Amino acid sequence: MHKEQLHQYICANTGNESNICQIYAIKDGGTAYEDCWHGFKTSDAMNVNSVTKGVMALLAGIALDNGFIRSVDQKVMDFFPDYSVKRGEKTIYDVTLRHLLTMTAPYKGKSEPWKKVCTSQDWTLAVLDYLGGRRGITGEFRYATLGIQILAGIIERATGRKCIEFANNNLFEPLNLPKRILHGDSSKEDQFDFFMNRNPRNYEWYSDPQGCVTAGWGLCMSARDMAVIGALVLDGGLYNGDRLISEEYLRDMLSPHVKLGERFGFMNYGYLWYKPYDDKEVYAAIGDSGNIIYVNKEMNVSVGITGTFKPRIFDRVEFIEQKVLPAITAVIRQPSYSG
Repeated sequence: MHKEQLHQYICANTGNESNICQIYAIKDGGTAYEDCWHGFKTSDAMNVNSVTKGVMALLAGIALDNGFIRSVDQKVMDFFPDYSVKRGEKTIYDVTLRHLLTMTAPYKGKSEPWKKVCTSQDWTLAVLDYLGGRRGITGEFRYATLGIQILAGIIERATGRKCIEFANNNLFEPLNLPKRILHGDSSKEDQFDFFMNRNPRNYEWYSDPQGCVTAGWGLCMSARDMAVIGALVLDGGLYNGDRLISEEYLRDMLSPHVKLGERFGFMNYGYLWYKPYDDKEVYAAIGDSGNIIYVNKEMNVSVGITGTFKPRIFDRVEFIEQKVLPAITAVIRQPSYSG
């Protein structure tokens, strides 16, 4: 399938691929593919949902490399000495950053307290109320979008800077990507619009009333942004010869730490990044509606895809490998992502 065929395939699609807005691919250091649908341009951004988590994993690594965090085994409560732990709660003292990054942190209750957290004045502290529980540390995988909010709070406490500032200074700007701005509203109606609106968004990041970014969702990126971040991972943390993140951390981030069940396609899980296959050097940061950063080390290619809200679409790995990779030709243009 060549580029024109893929373009028409998505135009005519009424199923899982009908919501795709942008595809951007980088191979061997150059732009290999770019295309847009639904009135989007390459420069437009979209809420990429849980791909945000993959970016947070990179920010945690940068904070670790710079000594703001001692290790992934540092206790979460080290960063919140002023937090009042609930009476009788003991498990919270044993939770580490590794538990957050591998989604093996324990939480109270059967479901995430979205209303309580998203109507609070400080989402990080509200999520801390949910961390821990009587079962202790079990090592059980529990996908918790709200739980990752604690990671944003840790980065802010550790660095003494707002997480969005840390991200701009240490990731987006060094990659010659646009600075992110805070979205600036957190009403119930605005949150609904942020997820459901199908128009292009600004280069923004959703935040709580304290100006702390949402760590599990809400980062707005273009497919090009995601492909560039994928290329950083592909190149072992180097960009234009400059090291932005250590190869050692990336290796740990991408290593399988948890084997997932049927709900997640039996993929492996690293630090907020997926490894879809046991025997292939393929990795992905995956979000709802098919938003994805796809990294294939064997083919030296990274792919970013954005999509508007569409329920029950999660994994576009198969689509990329069956439709997008064949459309990437051997003719590579001069890299356009280096600015």
